Amino acid sequence: MLHIEPVKQKRSLPGLFLSAVLLAAVLAAFLFSVRSVSGRTADEQLTILENAIRKASVQCYAIEGRYPPSVEYLTEHYGIVVDETKYAVFYDGFASNLMPDITVIPLKAEEGGQ
Repeated sequence: MLHIEPVKQKRSLPGLFLSAVLLAAVLAAFLFSVRSVSGRTADEQLTILENAIRKASVQCYAIEGRYPPSVEYLTEHYGIVVDETKYAVFYDGFASNLMPDITVIPLKAEEGGQ
């Protein structure tokens, strides 16, 4: 029976260096992508919260004939949930028959350097 042993090739130092550089580049691209998606998600959450408060205010006006006096009223009666550790909500209702000025601002950057 014929027995053939594979020839072991020595790994060269430039080849190992090139592999390490390619691995680092792929890892950097992955981390950049994750950070980008995370930033877009935070922006979308902010927009969703502001739109939810606006829609609940309009719904309150349609049902009760007046805009709600505060965000707390929307929380108690219309199910709006605000994460007060992440967002500050400024709700300025001038009159009960005028749409209030609603502004949502993130309180601080997320952990992770944003």
